[in-house]
Amino acid sequence: MYAFNLVYSGNFIAQAEVQQYRTTRVSIGINPFDFTWLLEPGASFQTPEAVMVYANEGLGEMSRTFNLLYRSRLSRGKFRDAVRPILINNWEATYFDFDADKIEAIAREGKSLGIELFVLDDGWFGKRDNDLSSLGDWVVDRRKLPDGLDSLARRVTDMGMQFGLWFEPEMVSPDSDLYRSHPDWCLHVPDRPRTVGRNQLVLDLSRSEVCDYIVQSISDILSSAPISYVKWDMNRHMTEIGSASLPPDRQRETAHRYMLGLYRVMEELTAAFPDVLFESCSSGGGRYDPGMLYYMPQTWTSDNTDAVSRLKIQYGNSMVYPAVSMGSHVSTVPNHQVRRMTSLDIRGHVAMSGNFGYELELTKLTGEEKETVKAQIALYKEIRPLIQFGTFYRILSPFEGNEAAWTFVAGDKSEAVLAFFRVLSQPGERVQILKCKGLEPSYLYRHAETDQVYGGDELMYAGLTLPRIKGDFISLFWRFQKVGE
Repeated sequence: MYAFNLVYSGNFIAQAEVQQYRTTRVSIGINPFDFTWLLEPGASFQTPEAVMVYANEGLGEMSRTFNLLYRSRLSRGKFRDAVRPILINNWEATYFDFDADKIEAIAREGKSLGIELFVLDDGWFGKRDNDLSSLGDWVVDRRKLPDGLDSLARRVTDMGMQFGLWFEPEMVSPDSDLYRSHPDWCLHVPDRPRTVGRNQLVLDLSRSEVCDYIVQSISDILSSAPISYVKWDMNRHMTEIGSASLPPDRQRETAHRYMLGLYRVMEELTAAFPDVLFESCSSGGGRYDPGMLYYMPQTWTSDNTDAVSRLKIQYGNSMVYPAVSMGSHVSTVPNHQVRRMTSLDIRGHVAMSGNFGYELELTKLTGEEKETVKAQIALYKEIRPLIQFGTFYRILSPFEGNEAAWTFVAGDKSEAVLAFFRVLSQPGERVQILKCKGLEPSYLYRHAETDQVYGGDELMYAGLTLPRIKGDFISLFWRFQKVGE
């Protein structure tokens, strides 16, 4: 089989045409809809690169080829091969309602549980008490943080944690100082209405002065405090794609010029701040592509943090993208997106299948819940290199039934983590056998939780008998380590 992926973050088209002689022609590239490019004599135009993978052993081989290629060759910088920190994000804990003391309290609780990074989400800038204003005004809101961002960041870093920050640099609120000063800096068609989505407009990154502003304003903040992580969000799709700075015969170049401007901004910022871990986000995974992974080695996989929903989201995403690129967090229940009630166990096991973190009010957890969280964090720190840099094998698809299962295997086959998930309980369930993948048949593996020893061939071809567990939203985690041959 052949698979194709475009290293591009803009509007694209992929086509397959079967011709009369049963030959297939595949093409992928910039979408021609509403796109033209005026190429002057002597000028050049560079198209996005396409990645082609050939696999003669099906989707699994294709997937592992993409995963390894993107993790080890497309991603770059100091974080490519470094384990990623466990984080706590305050968004679902506080939304816009916080001050420095509340943030410090959440961070301190996180530190006591073993969390390594605190991320301050939306609401720290301008006059941002809701989503109606201030995007584009990247100055600290002194009402909430009277001592400034540096003081808050140092309160967090002084307790031994890293400090991260949320931005949405490509957007502007109509109610903002930036928009009042430069109303023509957003994407729009002159003399036509401007559609406001999520109470915001998209900045016109085809304009160099807009790119310069973003680079300067973000650089000023990153230089002002000990910030080691940036969540770069983009929550609104592009509409009325026109530019006040382009002539009529170049208006259809705007969308592609926007992407070139975005890549320029990211190149300058990541080069200027090589010690900052950048995470891409677009309402979660709305712009999850290899073009973004080149600049930002991980992506917030989805704003839907429900564990059951995430089974399909992360399983599907893994077809192309490695686990180390997937932000995956434990959030509160009832879940804020779907109102589902699930246990901390399944929420933890699903989130531990990617870049692990939390998005909830840690200070309101019960003593028992804190012990569970502490145990999850301790376990993840033990298996983190395996999850983030191991080889991923899918076993049961959540798209095809009531269950999901997958395995992470070390490159030398010396250890593995096996995860199993059941969504809904069924009466009279049969005894189920779960067969591992990717192990070395001749190795002996010890089950870390029971000390029982299995042959690699036994685990793969005979399989494990699953315990009978009643109830909805069940998850099981097994760790195996090589003990002989």
